[in-house]
Amino acid sequence: MAENGKTHNAACHCGAVTFRVRLTDGLETARRCSCSYCQMRGAVAVSANLDGIEFLTGEDKLSTYAFNTKTAQHYFCSVCGIYTHHQRRSNPHQFGINVACLEGLGPFDFPEVVVYDGVNHPTDLQSGPLVAGVLRFSKA
Repeated sequence: MAENGKTHNAACHCGAVTFRVRLTDGLETARRCSCSYCQMRGAVAVSANLDGIEFLTGEDKLSTYAFNTKTAQHYFCSVCGIYTHHQRRSNPHQFGINVACLEGLGPFDFPEVVVYDGVNHPTDLQSGPLVAGVLRFSKA
């Protein structure tokens, strides 16, 4: 699935927010997180550098949510409510991009997704990212 350097078109559900994104390591960074917020959101995210995202429309329609340390900034469309991306807590120089917003992709296109242990966050432990397991999807 490596797509390094490829630019992806992306949008929220209603199309109010549209953007282009260049992923840091293609789709190889696909992951979920087990923190309380990500568990409820349930999205698969991939990584992009902060300068790797270009908003085409609707940047003014984005709202943010932050909790706990307020390091991670979670962005969502204020019209349809869809999470588009977040500034990562474990690497504030990167965004996590919701793969469901990427044109032609969705969370079930990944047969296995790494789940990071966000409950025991690496910046809380100072020991690096913990992998909680791998979530496997099967298409029935």
